[in-house]
Amino acid sequence: MKIFQENNNGIEIFSVKGSLDSNTSTEFETRIYAALESGQRKLILNLEDLDYISSAGIRVMLKTTKDLNRMDGNIVLCTLQDYVREVFDIAGFDGYLNIENNLKAAMDNI
Repeated sequence: MKIFQENNNGIEIFSVKGSLDSNTSTEFETRIYAALESGQRKLILNLEDLDYISSAGIRVMLKTTKDLNRMDGNIVLCTLQDYVREVFDIAGFDGYLNIENNLKAAMDNI
């Protein structure tokens, strides 16, 4: 897994490439929470190049969403591959997580 991180007008954007599973979710969580600890409250997770997500990866996203809600922050997931989107749909998390079709829509709705 590779994580690319950039700040665009006060919005922290994480682009994930590869697999987000039990072997890689700790690094992903560490990077996200480093941004939160630095005061960041608006996150976008661009999952365009995410090939696979396990329950460990989903847990990080759900925990981050819950924590940001308490901090009056926001997180938006975008550009999910069909098979990754299906995982969220089947698990019923699509109603809990803010998911947009592309990065522009995510930027507009953060």
